[in-house]
Amino acid sequence: MTFIVISGLSGSGKNTALRTLEDAGFFATDNLPPELWSALGDLAQARNLSKVAVTTDARTRDFLSAIMPSIERLKWRRDDVQVLFLEASSEVLLKRFNLTRREHPLGESSLMLDVQREQELLAPLRSIAERVIDTTSLDAGALSAQLLDWLGVDRDFDLRLTSFGFKHAPPRDADLVLDVRSLPNPYYDPVLRPKTGLDDDVAAYVFQNDDSETFYQDVRSFVSENVQRAQVTGRRGYHVAIGCTGGQHRSVAVARRLERDLSDLGAHVVDHRDMPLLEGETPTTDTAPAVMPEPQEPGST
Repeated sequence: MTFIVISGLSGSGKNTALRTLEDAGFFATDNLPPELWSALGDLAQARNLSKVAVTTDARTRDFLSAIMPSIERLKWRRDDVQVLFLEASSEVLLKRFNLTRREHPLGESSLMLDVQREQELLAPLRSIAERVIDTTSLDAGALSAQLLDWLGVDRDFDLRLTSFGFKHAPPRDADLVLDVRSLPNPYYDPVLRPKTGLDDDVAAYVFQNDDSETFYQDVRSFVSENVQRAQVTGRRGYHVAIGCTGGQHRSVAVARRLERDLSDLGAHVVDHRDMPLLEGETPTTDTAPAVMPEPQEPGST
C-alpha cells in the first residue's frame, strides 16, 4: 500500500496535490492528526485500499510535535511511506494570499512574518521529504502533472460522448455541446426513418458528400483541440454532447464515429440519450431548461 504524507507551506498547492491524488484513486484525507495515521493505514489495508494520502501543515500546529514520531512509526511498519513537501518563494506566497484574501493559518503577526515562521516550523519535515517541489512557477495543471509522473500514476483521459436531441433539451453536465443539425437528415428517407445512427446505411447517408465530410472533420478537430486544452489544465475527463433535432440519426452517427476516431484520447459513448425514445415516452431527467429547436416539419428527427 502506498502512503503519501503531503505537507508544505500555506499557499504552495497542497489542496491541488490532494485533489490530484484523490482523482488518481487515492483515499485522501485533509488535516488528520498525525497520531491517527497508523490507524488509518491499518484500516485502509483492512479495506483493501492500496493508495492513501494525508496532508499536514501549520494548521495542525497543536500536533506538530507528533508529526516526526508518527512518520517514523509509519516507516517502521511500512516500506511504502513517502513524504511530499511543497514550497514556493515568499514573494509568490504573499501574492497568492493577497489574491485570495485569505488569512495565514498562523495569523500571529504580519503575513511575511507568518510565512517565515511557518518555514521554520516545517523545516524538519522538509528535511526528510522524499520529494520537494517548488511551485513558484507552476500552475495547478503543471503541479498535477509532476505529481503523477513522480508516482508513476497512469493519466488515462476519459472523453465521454453523449448524443441527444435538441427538442428534448441538451444534457446539463456537458462541457461542450455540439450542434450537427446541418448534416443531411435521414428522417426524410422513408427506408432510413425507423433506423438509427448505429446503422451503417444511416451513417453513410449522414456523411454522403464532401460538405458533410468537411463539417465532420472540423467537428473532430474542434473536439480534439478542446480535449487537449483540458488535459493541459490537469483535467482527467471531459464530456461532449452531440445534438441533432431528435437524437436518433445524425447525432448518434457522429458520436459513434468520434468514438472511433478519437480513441487515442479515451473517447467512448456513454449514452445515446434520446435514441430509444418513442412517441409518448418521457425523456431522461438530465436535461436543461427547454430551448427552442430549429424550424422543422412535425415529427422530423
